[in-house]
Amino acid sequence: MPLVRACLLCHYYQCLLCGGLSEVTCCIGKFLVKVTDDDDNFKYIELQNIRMDTNVNANMNKTKIIEILLDWNFWEKDIYTGVRREKVLNRMKRLAKMKEIIVVSGARRSGKSTIIVQFCKDLIEKGTRKEDILIINFEDPRFRNMNLDLLNRIYDVYRSEVCPESKEQYVVLDEIQTVNGWEKFARFLHENKKAHVFVTGSSSRLLSSEYATVLSGRHVDVEMYPLSFLEFLEFKDAGIKSKLDAAAKRHVIKKLFSEYMRLGGFPKIALVDDFENKKELLNSYFRDIIIKDVVLRYRIKNVDKLEELARYYLSNVSSVQSFNKIKNVLGLSLDTVERYSRYLSNAYFVFFVKKFSYSVKEQILNPRKVYCIDTGLRNAVGFVFSKDEGRLMENIVFLELKKRGFEAYYWKDSKQKEVDFVVKENEHIKSAIQVCWNVDNEKTRMREVSALMSAIKELGLKEGLIITEDFEDEVKVDSKNIKFVPLYKWLIECR
Repeated sequence: MPLVRACLLCHYYQCLLCGGLSEVTCCIGKFLVKVTDDDDNFKYIELQNIRMDTNVNANMNKTKIIEILLDWNFWEKDIYTGVRREKVLNRMKRLAKMKEIIVVSGARRSGKSTIIVQFCKDLIEKGTRKEDILIINFEDPRFRNMNLDLLNRIYDVYRSEVCPESKEQYVVLDEIQTVNGWEKFARFLHENKKAHVFVTGSSSRLLSSEYATVLSGRHVDVEMYPLSFLEFLEFKDAGIKSKLDAAAKRHVIKKLFSEYMRLGGFPKIALVDDFENKKELLNSYFRDIIIKDVVLRYRIKNVDKLEELARYYLSNVSSVQSFNKIKNVLGLSLDTVERYSRYLSNAYFVFFVKKFSYSVKEQILNPRKVYCIDTGLRNAVGFVFSKDEGRLMENIVFLELKKRGFEAYYWKDSKQKEVDFVVKENEHIKSAIQVCWNVDNEKTRMREVSALMSAIKELGLKEGLIITEDFEDEVKVDSKNIKFVPLYKWLIECR
């Protein structure tokens, strides 16, 4: 069997994949994962295809099931729900009124489980009985060999022991992607039990044709991302109430923006004070995404090359990338580069942006720009030799556009003039945006304006936007308005 390198995968003699201790064997889906000791550093895991007894937990006793469920539910205790993300919460409340299955997907550690728990706590505060809410965390290592039989067993025990009578139920299936056929169970609860069903999981597990087919017309999707800058300010107790408040706090806001750009917006990173702890957490997030959401899902054997590709993308954010070029750099086949890139994209690790064109063929044939899920992740894991403020700024702008539901492209003409973003909303082109860290130099400023002017004329726009570090101005060029706006202000005003 192949040895898969997973350097620092396990900390404190514990396997993060399933919670098992070192030098023991633990089950993950259809694999057996064996942690091996190498001078107190757990560097390898051995993946062995074996036949597993999937019924081992089908008859788990009621006491054990209740014991596990008590740890994740509000029935006998209050649960810490963290800092609230009101905008996401309000959207979930609005969608819940539709009484469809709500599927919350996104990158690991972006706050999916936390937002669900906050939603449940609000239900309780408004009168819902605690017993009417069931939360099942499928990453709990005590639920080994999880399958549909055990899932049904858990639900039956809940109904008989905790909630035998209920007019309205809320069932949360948290990190359910490890259970084959989960979508059938969710549909059963929704249609037969008339329950409100909430599903969370890493996107690479949930974005599958099988789930979409079974739940067709019965679900709504919520995508979770790391914190926006406005949310980041809330987490730092520097929330903005008005434009006047923002002006009064401008020095604090600019200082926090520098931290946001350097360390990113993962919720826990924003709350941890120690820099070294932040760095360790970001490295663990990288390992989790690579191993759990890519290696195990797609049964990748060449983990070294997958990691090289992931680090390559992190090191080259906000740049146009060609799969043909990458295959030569990394010594991989074109097919492998395309497949690995797709897997990383499915896991919300990276995003690929097409060149704007009214021709679909031209969009497909041209290389794409790459962005990553979080600038902090990029700085912690990528090969970074300079501050790269311009690239980080551009990555942040892309993520903000993504969070707000816009479709983004890059623009380039035959004279090689390039604009960072053409923003599309539904079928309409909304704006053209250029991102430039420093425009103090007159030559630089004119170059950025010239490219932007070419784009807005071709696209029929009346104005263009240049996002900068700290320069602010508005000029008129050939009857077109060009606005210069500092990034931190744009993030605050772009609500």
